[in-house]
Amino acid sequence: MARSRLRPATLTSRLVLTTVVLATLLAIAIAGATTFAMRANLTHGLDVEVTSIVPRAGGGDYQPPDDVAGRPGGEEPGYGGGCDRFLPGNQGPGTLLAALSDGSAGSAARGSVLTEEVCGERALSSGALDQLADVPVDGRVHALDVDGVGSYRVVATPTDDGTVLVAGLPTSSVDDAVRSLVGYEVLIGLLGVLAAGGAATLVVRRQLRPLRDVAATAHEVATLPLDTGEVDLAGRVPASLRDARTEVGQVGVALDTLLAHVDASIAARHRSEQQVRRFVADASHELRTPLATIAGYAELARRRPDDAEAARTALAKVEGESGRMRVLVEDLLTLARIDAGRPLARDDVDVTHLLLEAVGDARVLAPAHRWHLDLPDEAVEVVGDAHALHRVVSNLLTNARRYTPDGTTVTVRVALDEAGGGAGGSVLIAVHDDGPGFAPELVDSAFDRFVRGDAARTRTPVDAGGSGLGLALVRAIARAHGGDVHLRSAPGDTTVEVAIPRRAATLTDGQIV
Repeated sequence: MARSRLRPATLTSRLVLTTVVLATLLAIAIAGATTFAMRANLTHGLDVEVTSIVPRAGGGDYQPPDDVAGRPGGEEPGYGGGCDRFLPGNQGPGTLLAALSDGSAGSAARGSVLTEEVCGERALSSGALDQLADVPVDGRVHALDVDGVGSYRVVATPTDDGTVLVAGLPTSSVDDAVRSLVGYEVLIGLLGVLAAGGAATLVVRRQLRPLRDVAATAHEVATLPLDTGEVDLAGRVPASLRDARTEVGQVGVALDTLLAHVDASIAARHRSEQQVRRFVADASHELRTPLATIAGYAELARRRPDDAEAARTALAKVEGESGRMRVLVEDLLTLARIDAGRPLARDDVDVTHLLLEAVGDARVLAPAHRWHLDLPDEAVEVVGDAHALHRVVSNLLTNARRYTPDGTTVTVRVALDEAGGGAGGSVLIAVHDDGPGFAPELVDSAFDRFVRGDAARTRTPVDAGGSGLGLALVRAIARAHGGDVHLRSAPGDTTVEVAIPRRAATLTDGQIV
């Protein structure tokens, strides 16, 4: 829990923190490399000076005095003018020189360190001489902490008489320079890290501004009431934030696509809700009329129990209206089952035989119409539900019979469309009539449920008008088979064309009715 509270809460703070950490690590790496290089360079220069001390002191001919005591006014070769000391006079303060007989720190060993006073030097202690005696006589410079003197770089060189000269210079100048460099590096590094943090904050906030705009759009949409009613998702991601070449643009494109999908889904849901409401209202209205008729004639028969003619009339009306309700309920049930995805049967259906029977029935029901069949020479078959397909043809012929006057010519055609309906093609069933056609305002909604030409919903005998579900059933059954239906209507030229795939792969065993 403690770690989650300490973790940066925003992407901006995380990016800035990452930038600061990287800048700090980079500054440390650069400072470390610079310090190491400078120390190595200064140490190399100091080593060169150390190796040059013995030659300046006289090389192999150097002979130290017998003692370290000063002899005022004495001048001998290799000594500073006016000074009588162990060290040669051409050396700087801090220079160390020791003479070891046979390379050991015996009684004959001497050594001094030059001080900053004029002609001043300080004799080395026996412990320091012992340390110097341990320096390898290999001509290489070594680091050594000399007792009572400090950190030195020393070199041991043999002379011609067997004496070993150990010369050295203090590392204080190198240490001071490195220490000063480290101080500057720390100061500059801190300033650089602070500057990097400030610049990163500005840059990251500027670069993430489009992402905040995208989030604002999403938040605006999230506050809309999406549960009921018609919703207008007018909010969209601006075009400037939908550049798919950038990461933020990809987020913007994804969100805009999501919003469009949600908008379409909500619109479809609203249309479905409206359709359900209209469906319930229309179904209620369709059922109310025959129920009212049945109730009225039942009341008539009850009030006239001795009137046989009134009873027969009442029973005939009750029978007719109940049949009408039965047809309506069956149509509603069929539509509901199709909407629920109930499977259709998979049978080999002879479409030509089905049309012959349907047109034969229509000739009996409407002999005043002229009925024509245009069939291919060979039988046409499809895989589908025979009962449902018979329902399609029957509804189309009934629609043509009911809404066209006597003498109208109705032509039923069957054709094969090899390009449609998948690998097996599709069967086209067209019903054409030369009647008055559909009203222009009804063409687009002709296949909707409860759509009829008699908008006032008046009723004459049952056969004079339908419930407005005939063409809706035609479209539902055609689409359940994987096909579709189309309408072209003008006065004197109306065609309803149903396309059914010959091999409907979407069907499964079973029946919808």
